[in-house]
Amino acid sequence: MNVHQFTVRTIRGEEKSLADYQGQVLLIVNTATKCGFAPQFTGLQELHDTYKEQGFSVLGFPCNQFKDQEPGDDAQVEQACQINFGVNFPLFSKINVNGADAHPLYQYLKKQAPGLLGSSIKWNFTKFLVDQQGNVIKRFSPTTSPSKIDSQIRKLLEKSAVHA
Repeated sequence: MNVHQFTVRTIRGEEKSLADYQGQVLLIVNTATKCGFAPQFTGLQELHDTYKEQGFSVLGFPCNQFKDQEPGDDAQVEQACQINFGVNFPLFSKINVNGADAHPLYQYLKKQAPGLLGSSIKWNFTKFLVDQQGNVIKRFSPTTSPSKIDSQIRKLLEKSAVHA
């Protein structure tokens, strides 16, 4: 089992297989536009822009489970991400990341990379680094800035370039 076996819904309502991202390094993030960590959108976009031509993508999953920091519908979320943060990396339909109705992708991510205090997601902007084969490599806390993940993304991309 790996990340590529999941299907998710885009922010525009289309079904999308994560198998479409096979061969790419991914950074999967639960986001919220009204969160104190929302300025991280800028850093996430910078990572996406820097490495997308080398086979990297940020995947954003809006979530309203933490103090109602993502109250809008998908269209409002997409608009806020684009206007306020210049986001053009893939965004997906709003999901739950914790609880009985947590999206299956997040159930899987949490199982593969539990946090320090157990497997639940503690807050918005928890990040999961995934390799080209869909394996979860590492979980990063909401306070980890995207720029601190840069070297690990580069390492995974270089590894695949060597084998190419």
